Amino acid sequence: MKPGLRLQGDAAVSSPKLRETASGDPVDVAVGRRLRALRQGRGLSLEKVAARTGLSIGFVSQVERGLSSPSLRVLALLADTLETGIGGLFEPGGTDRDPIVVSERDRPELRLWRAGITKQLLTPVSGTRGLSLFRTVLEPGASTGADLFTHDGEEAGLVLEGRLTLVVETRTLHLAEGDGFRFASRRPHRFGNPSARARAVVLWVNAICANADA
Repeated sequence: MKPGLRLQGDAAVSSPKLRETASGDPVDVAVGRRLRALRQGRGLSLEKVAARTGLSIGFVSQVERGLSSPSLRVLALLADTLETGIGGLFEPGGTDRDPIVVSERDRPELRLWRAGITKQLLTPVSGTRGLSLFRTVLEPGASTGADLFTHDGEEAGLVLEGRLTLVVETRTLHLAEGDGFRFASRRPHRFGNPSARARAVVLWVNAICANADA
């Protein structure tokens, strides 16, 4: 496992949280295909990825085949291991080699249906490092779970609609519409929508510097 990279709860191979529900969802299939391409492009075997993440070989294989819908914590762990960010898990689209604009109708979408979280990528898919801007929608009661997690980079955001509960280390922060935030992603964190009735919409930024591992 990379120095400083931690994932609580889902990281244990024997954890019942790794018994993901069989999916076959088109979004899960697309994400799995992208993960496989990134892994193979870096010359890593399933065994090496499993060893570095603490996940089982079988589970990583199921995620790559779109048979399991991973949590955001697992996706962050895999993204770090494959030296990319969450934005790098979206498949590049179109033929433009230097994309600058993403139209609303062409936004790639990552639907974490088990968690009730949907992330739309608002910026073009680029390299493994850089800045990604998301429109993140949390359905009523949606969350990343009870476990804190960490990953490379830095993140910031603005609550556009509803409310957001953000936990960073030992601090529990309650944000309302119009509130913004920023923190280093290496600080253990989690987040969720505390409302049982209304969704939350957050403009979310993830940034990974080119020299993040230096």
